[in-house]
Amino acid sequence: MPQKTNDFDRVFGEKLAQLHKTSAAFGFTEDNYIGSLPQYNTEEPHAVSFYINQRLEPQFKLARERGYTFENLNDFYKSIEKLIPDEPAALIHGDLWSGNFMVSEAGKPVLIDPATCYAPREMDLALMRLFGGFSDTVFDRYEQVFPLAEDWKERVKLWQLYYILVHVNLFGGHYYASAKAIIRNYS
Repeated sequence: MPQKTNDFDRVFGEKLAQLHKTSAAFGFTEDNYIGSLPQYNTEEPHAVSFYINQRLEPQFKLARERGYTFENLNDFYKSIEKLIPDEPAALIHGDLWSGNFMVSEAGKPVLIDPATCYAPREMDLALMRLFGGFSDTVFDRYEQVFPLAEDWKERVKLWQLYYILVHVNLFGGHYYASAKAIIRNYS
């Protein structure tokens, strides 16, 4: 197994920031998958509409079909509209957890198994924080190269909601309670 270079985490943060600087309209040229679930990428004009219409709503619909109910979603949507920064869409990995990167033969970071789209860049960073496996150096270097919008820490759980809903729909259980708690927190 290849060994990480001494600057692995610094390079990871820099390269991720560079990836996120690539921009186009919110969405993607085609739909794809997040795990085994469909992920919709119809073009949207803004980060808020993309996140609600292409990420949250399809997961809430699937959750309802599987017997999970969520209340006051309209109030929740109204409250998050004010929180999401008006930044350009970024090319994101889309499923960036610690199992979706490898160490190359040269000891450098390599991303695998993407759920690519142009979306709010904070989504990748929030998922990276959800399950751990990334050093502070990765985040610090990212911030140096491509500083985040003000109050980004207040939005981490909001972005994690999408990935938690995916887990509700794949695995159920305690993820359902986590999703409901996030909605209550932002409503």
